[in-house]
Amino acid sequence: MMASGFALFDTAIGRCGVAWGERGVAGVQLPEAGERETRARMLQRFPAAGEAAPPPEVQRVIDRIVALLRGEPSDLSAIALDMEEVPAFHRRVYEAARAVPPGMTLSYGDIAARAGAPGAARAVGQALGRNPFPIIVPCHRVLAAGGKIGGFSAEGGVATKRRMLAIEGVQEGAQLSGVVPLFGGDGALGFDTELAVAHLRASDPTMARVIDEVGPFGMRIRPAPSVFAALLRSIVNQQLNGKAAAAIYARVCALFPRGRPTAGRLLRTSEERLRGAGLSRSKLLSLRDLAQKAEDGAIPTLDEIANMADETIIERLSEVRGIGRWSAEMLLMFRLGRPDVLPVDDFGVRKGFAIAFDKSELPSPKELAAYGARWKPYRTVASWYLWRVVERAAARKVMPLAAAEEEP
Repeated sequence: MMASGFALFDTAIGRCGVAWGERGVAGVQLPEAGERETRARMLQRFPAAGEAAPPPEVQRVIDRIVALLRGEPSDLSAIALDMEEVPAFHRRVYEAARAVPPGMTLSYGDIAARAGAPGAARAVGQALGRNPFPIIVPCHRVLAAGGKIGGFSAEGGVATKRRMLAIEGVQEGAQLSGVVPLFGGDGALGFDTELAVAHLRASDPTMARVIDEVGPFGMRIRPAPSVFAALLRSIVNQQLNGKAAAAIYARVCALFPRGRPTAGRLLRTSEERLRGAGLSRSKLLSLRDLAQKAEDGAIPTLDEIANMADETIIERLSEVRGIGRWSAEMLLMFRLGRPDVLPVDDFGVRKGFAIAFDKSELPSPKELAAYGARWKPYRTVASWYLWRVVERAAARKVMPLAAAEEEP
């Protein structure tokens, strides 16, 4: 494959390279240990090419790759590739791999069958190991038998492959799914937190500094016996500090056998008893609405919610009186352990951003969402660090703070 030029460009996984020629893209290079090593690798692969500003059509390719590695929808399947010197079998393998969309995976055996060579899984692995066009030919979406991650020849090996899959939202066991099926266990999150922190460091220098200052990521799942119970506590705790919320919640629970409120029992409990536990009229109405919807089957079960998309959960739960987007986002983060939630309306997150990025004013939710796109698919982790920034600022009295929300 002859290349007339190449360029390096920044992505969420590091500095990549692309080479081009008359027939299209001649090659893509995943990040090496550093920029110098990536440039040297490009010169080794394409000795006749010189480093140059990419022409418009190549810049569009770069833009699509950058968007994909930010976790944004981006179709690379129609990009012209120079396969003039690619063996016929390898070409069929690459074409089959290109048909695998972001968020999906196939096995080496699946690709072999689609390439017209059933049983040639080993040969498929060898072809993908020599893939000149990683990312465009998404060899990272091809796994070993049984859904195992398999190998990866790029710098960083399997860790790089996991990171790319995570950006695309692929579920690889409990490590990449971000789904905790029950509100219980030991409080551990259902995604690779070390991978998440590494991604934030690589995608945002300011966040890397925040991580260094705050220290290890320490968020844990907060157990609850059901979705109904988690929402009940959320409603009770609203607009109260920690001690007052805990006291009222304890009094509410004490009204029920073994301290466990259920939807049916709550609906049968008199207003006088509930108000006597310390609930306001507004919260009482919210709890009644929650209980009625739970009785009607409108509140998803644990099994149902574990398989629902984040936005779907937010939409369903926001139908309950007193449960808005913020409350649903807190459930996603602290009860389900979802990895990619950015509560842009949260005062603490916005204040943490203003402190960390030395802003004189809080960012608008729209501004925070736009900047936070680079943190995908681990915006929950970024949010946790921004809350910690506010805590540290309060300790140093850098900025006056409003009362802290209960969940963070």
